[in-house]
Amino acid sequence: MAAISLRKVGETAPALVGAYRSAGASLRRHGLDGLRAAVYLVLDRSGSMRPYYRDGSVQALADRVLGLSAHLDDDGRVPVVFFSTDVDAVTDIALARHEGSVERIAAGLGHMGRTSYHLAMDAVLDHYLDSGATDPALVVFQTDGGPSDKPAAERCLCKSARLPLFWQFIGFGDPDSRQFDFLRKLDELPVPGQRIVDNAGFFHAGRDPRSVPDTVLYDRLVGEFLSWLSAARAAGIVRPS
Repeated sequence: MAAISLRKVGETAPALVGAYRSAGASLRRHGLDGLRAAVYLVLDRSGSMRPYYRDGSVQALADRVLGLSAHLDDDGRVPVVFFSTDVDAVTDIALARHEGSVERIAAGLGHMGRTSYHLAMDAVLDHYLDSGATDPALVVFQTDGGPSDKPAAERCLCKSARLPLFWQFIGFGDPDSRQFDFLRKLDELPVPGQRIVDNAGFFHAGRDPRSVPDTVLYDRLVGEFLSWLSAARAAGIVRPS
């Protein structure tokens, strides 16, 4: 059973009913129906991301993540970390008044800088630990390029492998760009050589992320989550359900 009912979503965020239905179908396909988990969204605000904020791609991703979160978490909110050179904001978006929420927040954040993954990752870890949560967490981490400090990002990913968080990276832009080689490397870091479990995945949404169908997007967002859950439970990272 979903954390938030279809009726409640229809009353609170009618524009997200289609996304909510698609997310539920994907969760069932992947054996995750009824799971409870926190959902985080991390959004790149580096200068090259400006076109994706302008054309609504970032807002569209946030809306679809809200549709997924409604199945997994009953508070109707998703914590969001905006980052560039530094962490630009740690806030949240909600089913209620979701329309344009990303644009409203981003409009007040000023200069769009470089790309510091590790600072955004640390902000997620701090939020999760401070919340006192015990449920696992799915972190949707969006970016259009590699980090300015690759060793720091790799260390952060490996360090976090002992916590119940799974990082699902999603790329915007040219699928053939070498900018994404680092994310492919993170996805393939050896286990147990560098991390206790495989706690990350990566997929590319292309130059027009809005055109990716809901069914495809959700399958890619949750496709590796069950295998991570199984490994994390076996390692004692996630408590048995």
